Amino acid sequence: MASIYSLADFLDMLRRRLWLILLVACLGSAAALWAALQQEQVYSSSEVIQITRPKITGELAKSTVDGSSARRIQLIEQRLMARGTILEIVDQLGLFADRPQLLDSEIVPLVRQSVSITGTAAARDGYSDDGAISVLTITATMPTPEQAQAVASEFARRTIALSLSSRIEQARETLMFFTEKEAALSRDISALEEELAQFRIDNKVTLPGTVQVRSAEIATINDSLLDLAAQEIEQRKLAEEAAATQSPVYARRMQADHEARMATLQAQRQLLETRRAALESSLEITPEVDRQLATYARQLEQMQTELEAITLRRADAEVGFRLEAADQGERLTVIEPAPLPDYAVGSGRKATALKGGFISLFLGVIAAFLMDLRHPVLRSSAQMKRETGLSPVVTIPVLDARRPSFLVRLFRRRMRATG
Repeated sequence: MASIYSLADFLDMLRRRLWLILLVACLGSAAALWAALQQEQVYSSSEVIQITRPKITGELAKSTVDGSSARRIQLIEQRLMARGTILEIVDQLGLFADRPQLLDSEIVPLVRQSVSITGTAAARDGYSDDGAISVLTITATMPTPEQAQAVASEFARRTIALSLSSRIEQARETLMFFTEKEAALSRDISALEEELAQFRIDNKVTLPGTVQVRSAEIATINDSLLDLAAQEIEQRKLAEEAAATQSPVYARRMQADHEARMATLQAQRQLLETRRAALESSLEITPEVDRQLATYARQLEQMQTELEAITLRRADAEVGFRLEAADQGERLTVIEPAPLPDYAVGSGRKATALKGGFISLFLGVIAAFLMDLRHPVLRSSAQMKRETGLSPVVTIPVLDARRPSFLVRLFRRRMRATG
C-alpha cells in the first residue's frame, strides 16, 4: 500500500523523511567531492594540416601515385598507431615517466585512445566523391599541456614525413617495375632475334631484304639469257647464209667462227643458268619453315608492341618519380601548429561535484520513497477514504510526549518571536 497519491502526499513524505534525505545527500555530496578531487585533469591540443593539390596538373605531368588521399591517410594512421611507433614516441617524449609501473601493453592502448586523426573531405567536383581530403586534424589529449602540444606536433611531423616517403617510395617502385620490365623485354627480344637468325642459318633461309635483291638478280639473268638466245639465232643465220652464198673456203671459215661463238655463248648460258638455279633454290622455303618464320615474326611484333607500351609507361613513371622527389606532387602543410592549451578539457571538478550533489539529493528522495513503501501507513482521512471507502469521524493526531530537541525548541522560539 503506497502513501503518495498527490502532491500533498509527496510534500508530506519529504517533510517526514527530511533527515534521511539530507543524510543521503550529504554522504553522496561528500563522495562526489572526493571523486572530483581525485579526478585527473587532461589537456587537449590540435594541429591542423592542409593537403594541397600537385603544383603541376595531371594533364601536363601525371603522377604515378594513384588512390585517394583518404586511403593514403588511413594507411599512414595505421602505421602511426602501430605498437613500435607508439613506444618510440613515448620514449622520445618521455611520456608516462611519472607512472613507471605501466607496462607496454597498457601504454599502447592509452596513447591510441588519447590521439585522434580526423580528416575533412574536400569539396566535391560534381556528384562524384573521389575521396579527397583537404584538411587533416591531429588531436592529442594528455595529462599536461606540454605533453598534449608535444604529442600533437610529433604525430603531425611523422604524418607529413610518412606521406612524403610513402609517395616517393611508391613512385620509385613503379619506376623500378617498368624499368625492369623494359629490360626483360629487351633481353627477350634479343634472344628471340638470335634464335631466328640461327633458324635461318640452319634452314638456309635468306633475309627478307636479300629476297628482293636475289629476285632482281634472277630477273637480270633471265634478260641476259634472252640476249644470248638472240645472239645464238643471229650467229646461226649468218652461218647458214655464208654456206649458201659464199665459197666453200669462206663458208668453212665462217662455220669455224660460228662454232667458236656458239661455244662461248653456250658457256655463258650454262653459267647464268647455274647461277639462276642457285638463286631460285635459295628462295625456296618449305611450308614448315614458312610457318615457323611466321610464328617468329608474330612473336617479335607482339614483343616489340609491348616494349613500346612499357617504354612509354616507364617514361611516365620517371616523370612521376621526379615530381615526387622534387616535392611537386601532393603536399601536406601545417597551417595551424599545435598550441599550448590554457585550460583543461572535459567535465571539471566543479561540474563533477555539482552533478554528484544533485544525484545524491535525488537518491535521497528515492530512499525516502522506498522507506514509505516498506511501512505503508494511512496517514490522513483522505487516504483512509480512498483506500477503504469509509470516512473517518475523528482524526486524532500523533502526540509525542518526548521533550523536543534543542534545535526544535530554538526553531519554535524564533518562530514565536517573529510571529
